Amino acid sequence: MEELLRYIPVALSQLDWRSVVDILVVSCAIYFVLTLIKGTTAVTVVRGIAMLMLVGSSLAWVFNLTVLTWLLRNSIPALIIAIPVLFQPELRRALEQLGRAGAWLPHANGVATSESGRVADVIAVAARRLSERRWGALIILEGETGLGEYVETGVEIDGMLSVELLLNIFFPNSPLHDGAVIVRGDRIVAASCVLPLSEAQSRVGHLGTRHRAAIGITGATDAVSVVVSEETGRISLANKGVLQPNLDEGKLRKVLGILHRPSSSDPLPAWIRGRTPAKV
Repeated sequence: MEELLRYIPVALSQLDWRSVVDILVVSCAIYFVLTLIKGTTAVTVVRGIAMLMLVGSSLAWVFNLTVLTWLLRNSIPALIIAIPVLFQPELRRALEQLGRAGAWLPHANGVATSESGRVADVIAVAARRLSERRWGALIILEGETGLGEYVETGVEIDGMLSVELLLNIFFPNSPLHDGAVIVRGDRIVAASCVLPLSEAQSRVGHLGTRHRAAIGITGATDAVSVVVSEETGRISLANKGVLQPNLDEGKLRKVLGILHRPSSSDPLPAWIRGRTPAKV
């Protein structure tokens, strides 16, 4: 530690204006990349890689572990090759944003959030009415882990969450009734979204596509899913990859009030999105 403290003044004395500009450019580039992946599942992957490298480097430096140091040093090229594979959706979105005209113009961010209690009330009432009609439905409540990559697979709506809007979306003759509705805060951001299906056969059993998708998305993220069965009208809730079946309006409202904590931020700032979504 003393050697590190002695090295800091020496390093600062060697800084010139080029070094300062170099640091600023690299910092802006890192900030831009982190902004792009904010609100997606890629954040968890980056956090895991950073923790692995930090812990490994600390152990190698403290205990002078030669083999571990060699492994960490030679793993960097492999990580560089793996980055395009791990972050393919985020890189694709970044290139699309760079190619759009006006992508760098500032726009107002109109996304708002509200108390989770109102969201739970609306979802519970809508689930009961959908259950009475036996209209199949899949509603995903976004948590701290953003679902930006899944929003892009559906149709953008960005409408205020309401019972009537959910009933209109999941009406059997509606073009949006297939797929999932994603709720962020107190707004429906997209409908007819495609989600990953759970591959754990022991857990899904004979369940249909909606239930498998609800289990799959909650197993991969911290989202909460509400499912209404088209065949039986039963209401189920999925959390952390576990399905809780046979809920009524009261139980669903209570469970949602406990489990769901909506995120207060938009995954992408408006100046990166390049446009302001239409409000409903």
